[in-house]
Amino acid sequence: MQLLRKKGNFDSTRILFLPVDAIAPNPDQPRRVFAQQELDELAHSIQTLGLLQPLTVRRSAQGGWELVAGERRLRAARLAGLQEVPCLSLQIDNQRASLLALVENIQRKDLDFWEEALALEKLISTYHLSQEEAARRIGKSQSAVANKLRLLKLPADVLETLRDGGATERHARALLPLDDSSLQARAAQAILDGRLTVAQTEKLVQELLHPQEAAPSPRPKRTFVVKDVRLFLNTLDRGMALMRSAGVDAQCQREDREDTIWLTIQIPRSISH
Repeated sequence: MQLLRKKGNFDSTRILFLPVDAIAPNPDQPRRVFAQQELDELAHSIQTLGLLQPLTVRRSAQGGWELVAGERRLRAARLAGLQEVPCLSLQIDNQRASLLALVENIQRKDLDFWEEALALEKLISTYHLSQEEAARRIGKSQSAVANKLRLLKLPADVLETLRDGGATERHARALLPLDDSSLQARAAQAILDGRLTVAQTEKLVQELLHPQEAAPSPRPKRTFVVKDVRLFLNTLDRGMALMRSAGVDAQCQREDREDTIWLTIQIPRSISH
């Protein structure tokens, strides 16, 4: 606000007290979701202490007053039952008003990641700004602006699911490699259901992208190649001897034929000690 005062954008440094109902909302307000509990808490604070920070307004084309920044405070003031609110009047055009509303919300961290991306997109498209110009005006790096705009590649319902479920911008960005909306929706729900971290989300995305690699490989069947049958016969003899030493009346009869060996093994069903 100090910067605006130096540039002579204030009509006056005097505080104006304007009727609440005389202030029209900012049509370019980037914030779309106002949590009712937060508004109720702020309204209670205003009833107790008053509105500590003035709203910023400007004259509209119709001659009335239009809000520039402070919609949350204005809504809470209405809930608190105030008839008038303190305001500072600015002399600024539409572009400057949009920029101030966006910057104030970003600086206060009032916008969620989806709202911020939509606001940046609108600012760039409405006033034909490059990403670099937009970044400079809101005090962020060009890469930060680019990353936020990339979020809009996700479907609106996926962004809404993530936002309403309390997921972060990094969670949303982790879904960008998925180019199938159904997979994106599935992953978004999995993030909320499993309370996944960003690292777990990135792992999930890789599994969805490469399901064959993620699936456990079946254990190969063991194949034994025995060239000398005597190995089996010796093993059998040892097994039979072990059973007999344990008191089991086990019998094995062997018959050699031309191409095969016939073995008959007898073991009692019940074993008594």
